[in-house]
Amino acid sequence: MNNQTQSTGMRAFIIVWIGQVVSLLGTGMTNFAIAFWIFQKTNQSTDLTWALFFFMAPVVFFSPIAGAIVDRYNRKTIMILSDLIAGVATIVLLVLLAFDSLQIWHIYFVNVLAGAANSFQFPAYSAAISLMLPKEQYGRAAGMLSLAQAASGILAPAFAGALIGSIGLVGIMTIDVITFLFAVGALFLVHIPQPPASKEADTDQKQSSLLQESLYGFKYIYERPSLLGLQMVFFFINFISMFGFALLIPLILLRTNNDEIALASVQSISAIGGVVGGLLLSAWGGPQKKVHGILIGMIAIGLLGQGLFGIGQTIFIWGTAGFLTQLILPILNGSSQAIWQAKVAPEVQGRVFSARRLIAQLTSPVATAVAGPLADNVFEPAMQSETTLFNLFSPIVGTGPGSGIAVIFIISGVFSIIIACSGYLFPMIRNAESILPDHALVHQAAD
Repeated sequence: MNNQTQSTGMRAFIIVWIGQVVSLLGTGMTNFAIAFWIFQKTNQSTDLTWALFFFMAPVVFFSPIAGAIVDRYNRKTIMILSDLIAGVATIVLLVLLAFDSLQIWHIYFVNVLAGAANSFQFPAYSAAISLMLPKEQYGRAAGMLSLAQAASGILAPAFAGALIGSIGLVGIMTIDVITFLFAVGALFLVHIPQPPASKEADTDQKQSSLLQESLYGFKYIYERPSLLGLQMVFFFINFISMFGFALLIPLILLRTNNDEIALASVQSISAIGGVVGGLLLSAWGGPQKKVHGILIGMIAIGLLGQGLFGIGQTIFIWGTAGFLTQLILPILNGSSQAIWQAKVAPEVQGRVFSARRLIAQLTSPVATAVAGPLADNVFEPAMQSETTLFNLFSPIVGTGPGSGIAVIFIISGVFSIIIACSGYLFPMIRNAESILPDHALVHQAAD
């Protein structure tokens, strides 16, 4: 299929977006079913958080080289290959499950493959959108992508919770494989332009090593203190917040005696907030000063999200906390994405966005790996004892199963608010949009 017969511009973006909606639905169903399978099998937070760790770690650590490859090669091809690898990872688990051979370490191993594929997906999709759409559409595109994630978040838990009893994990994962193929097919229908060479890119990319290109993104960010400052806020906020959010599923299952319907209900209600937030951002485009969308959004999530999850003991409170968190996240992340897409030239966005991702998320796998053992071995036992300082939280969170994790949520929420507020103390962060010039690339995509 040549470029003349393929869709371009906003039409192409919508086709890719529809493919992602379908794919995210299948992935969300599988993630829900596997998480429930792990916790039901072990009843330990550690096993669940380590499964998340083995996905997140390669996402973060492969990002620099992934960005260099995205800038060096065809972005559409990379998007297709990354989707296919993620699909193969699901097929491996499906085959093991079908032969009744699936073990938790298999999930860890396959999550490494899926995470590595995801490390290519983010810079490739982000950089592609920058060329498919004009700057004025960046905020709305981010809103639509958030809407896709949130829509799958509503339907995936509901579908998985309803179907797991009748078709089992095998049936759910089969659906996931089909949705991956749908997403890949959508990419074949569109034209994704490649960026023109410019002086901002390496002058002799063919002779430069992949290592040099991988380090380019870090050099680019380091030379722009406002971009570095923004990422340092994400660096610290992701570390603190992940201590709580990595334990969300154990929190709800422990407090409801492994009730999958309660878990599905909270996740679906939360995702409705994401849909509302995505629709709001798609129509609105975010605040005029995007930095406010980032910092105020972080403060609000620390207070209304993590705080409420900690004190809540009912589906209504958890659902409210999840709804508000997911409502705010599209605005927060969309505001950040709009700044980076406007300030970084498209021909280097693959490398820069990958370095950006590593800086922001480097601490997340660490917090995720530590959160499970911390909950199982420190906070949960401490809340069952009558002689620890943690009992100061008992009037707020109670003392039953899950109360230790609730304390972790409250503590992480308080520190998240402190970190976000500190961002306003630095002019290079609060004035980032006026300090940094927009890139001057003439938009080439047709609508």
